[in-house]
Amino acid sequence: MMDFMGVNGADPEAQLALWLVFGNVAILFVMPLMIVWITSYYSGKDKNNRYQAVIAVASNLKNPSEISSLLNCLNDKKTPTDYRRSGIITHGAGLGLVTLGMVMTKFIIGIGGLVSFIGAGQVLAGYLYPIESEEINKAVEDFESQ
Repeated sequence: MMDFMGVNGADPEAQLALWLVFGNVAILFVMPLMIVWITSYYSGKDKNNRYQAVIAVASNLKNPSEISSLLNCLNDKKTPTDYRRSGIITHGAGLGLVTLGMVMTKFIIGIGGLVSFIGAGQVLAGYLYPIESEEINKAVEDFESQ
């Protein structure tokens, strides 16, 4: 009779160790692939539904100017990244990891500190590189007044 992995008479501790190794490999490699596949599937489905809705609405329109304005709504408008907002969120995640590390291990405290400092850097970058036009105008006026 064949035992685990074709080894006759393998002790239960070795079997458990092999199962743990293969289970961790499956989690580390299969789960990220599944997450990527699921997100790409649903984002493609969403985009397809959006185009189908525009086609259904455009088939009932008679004025060509209305059709062109409807097609303009399909263009994804990208807004500039607000580094201050993302920095505060990252900083909060880092502080949460530090708090978790206080309960678990010192290693997580170090990871949380790194994440927290990255968030602080993003906040600083948000103030150094303003994104709004009035913020840029104000920064230029302040610089010119010096």
